[in-house]
Amino acid sequence: MWPEKKKMEDEFQEGREGKNPGSGTQKKSDGGKGRGLAGRRFRIASTALLIAFSSYFLLDTFVLARSYAASSQSSLSSSEFASLKSSGSSGSSSSSSGSSKSSSSQTTGTLTEGSSGSGVYADATVVGTYSDDNVTITVYRFYENSTYIYVADVQVSSAEYIKSAFAQGTYGKNVTAKTSSIADSVGAILAINGDYYGAQESGYVVRNGTVYRSTADSDDQVLAIGTDGSMKVVNASDATAQELVDQGAWQVYSFGPGLIQDGKVTVTANSEVGKAMASNPRTAIGQVGQGHYVFVVSDGRSSESQGLSLYQLAQFMKSLGATTAYNLDGGGSSTMVFQGKVINNPTTTGHGTSERSVSDIVYIGS
Repeated sequence: MWPEKKKMEDEFQEGREGKNPGSGTQKKSDGGKGRGLAGRRFRIASTALLIAFSSYFLLDTFVLARSYAASSQSSLSSSEFASLKSSGSSGSSSSSSGSSKSSSSQTTGTLTEGSSGSGVYADATVVGTYSDDNVTITVYRFYENSTYIYVADVQVSSAEYIKSAFAQGTYGKNVTAKTSSIADSVGAILAINGDYYGAQESGYVVRNGTVYRSTADSDDQVLAIGTDGSMKVVNASDATAQELVDQGAWQVYSFGPGLIQDGKVTVTANSEVGKAMASNPRTAIGQVGQGHYVFVVSDGRSSESQGLSLYQLAQFMKSLGATTAYNLDGGGSSTMVFQGKVINNPTTTGHGTSERSVSDIVYIGS
């Protein structure tokens, strides 16, 4: 047989038996292309899912509002508050308690806007005053540590006038409004931003005697204001939210840390909140004596006011005579509203004045 014919017959037979080398190579090449295309599709789908999940997580954490419970923004009547007060027994371990107006004030004489204070307020300027049968407030402005600091000296006849309010009247996640807007909605005489509970997944939330959140980390320091007017810093590991209410807690805030306990500063020069800068706008609340409190807000992050460290804030609170003091949410949240007007200069970036929307406020109401 001719060699060419023999070769053709052999190739024909190999093709029938599936042994054609050329055919096998082609099949192998097509399979590789298929697997490569499938791999690319899988990577694209995986990336899309990752982006979608990350976007949802960020939106859920910072943007999407979730309402968990409606909150009555109306005040309790005096009889309702008295009933609530009688059901608890807080204040037994507080260094300063009581719900009647302090009989001794640290200011004297008639104070007018723009005048100088006296006593611990000798270096301050009066911003404004308010007084009725149950509430007396004088707001001062200091300039210390290259920072403007605003202090509301508050005296009340009963702790029922120290109140809290949620943004939009709702307890929830990412439900926010400006401090001034919340203050206006409840007719607050004086208001400061609260603990911004909505930015946290845990931390006790007790407002006007009602428990809204009972989870907390064991090392959390919370501030409990009792129906008897007492103010104390408590470790969450020492009492549950309900136990605090059973002991007479009227308001419980979870931010911290505590600044002063039993008249002693409890932070150091190295203390800070998370990754906060050393000098920041700050918000704090403290107790001076029976029915006597100080609400404090400092400016910061600007050429006029650099802000305060926690240690500077604690030392300042002590200079006012506070025996208990607690740090609330600061930074761009720090805002004080008095008689419908924002009196400090809130800022997040330091470029311009603008209120940040927050979850809640602490306020004095009539």
